[in-house]
Amino acid sequence: MLELNLPPFEKKITQKDGNPFILDVIRRQYVALTPEEWVRRHLVAFLTTHCGATLHSVVEEYPVNLNNMAQRADVVVMDNNSQPVILAECKSPDVNLGNKNTLQEVFAQATRYNAVVQARYIIITNGLRHYCYEYTEAGYAQLTSFPKMG
Repeated sequence: MLELNLPPFEKKITQKDGNPFILDVIRRQYVALTPEEWVRRHLVAFLTTHCGATLHSVVEEYPVNLNNMAQRADVVVMDNNSQPVILAECKSPDVNLGNKNTLQEVFAQATRYNAVVQARYIIITNGLRHYCYEYTEAGYAQLTSFPKMG
């Protein structure tokens, strides 16, 4: 797998029927190691080791009901009161977030999800580029670093 712009972490990878699977420490099971999953595993490790989130505060595949259609946010981090504080959308490294149109599309997806979730922060990442936003009274403001918990 491609080296990402996130710190390395201790990972467990296995093979099943010739396909790679990686241990998801949140769901406590091995999941198919896709490029997007590689990014998600790195992001979750970063949030829990560098940003103060606990494993118990991280929810993956968080259900989002948009116009009576079931959607799922990649990662949502809850605060101590079980309220969403961070919504993260992970993309494969080959999704070019450096392209303005692509970034706008992913940002629109994340903000649609966040209209339901109502987290204070949004993270968009492909593992190589990361964009963080804080929701304020004036709308979304881009941050220069990842949010810290606690």
